Amino acid sequence: MNPDRFLPAKECEVLTGIPEGTWRYWAHIGRGPASFKLGRRRVWRESAVLAWITEQEEATSTGGAA
Repeated sequence: MNPDRFLPAKECEVLTGIPEGTWRYWAHIGRGPASFKLGRRRVWRESAVLAWITEQEEATSTGGAA
């Protein structure tokens, strides 16, 4: 069993290159992958972030077979 890791905004930044402040802003306005409060900290499930990245890739991919 591989339990999900809970990522704070800083780790989301390291994973994606998207600034920590953007992650917090997205959580505030209800955008980006789902997040929740764990105690006093806002966190994202690693699996939710990875699924969101995949969705972004599929929605914005260009090109293909020539």
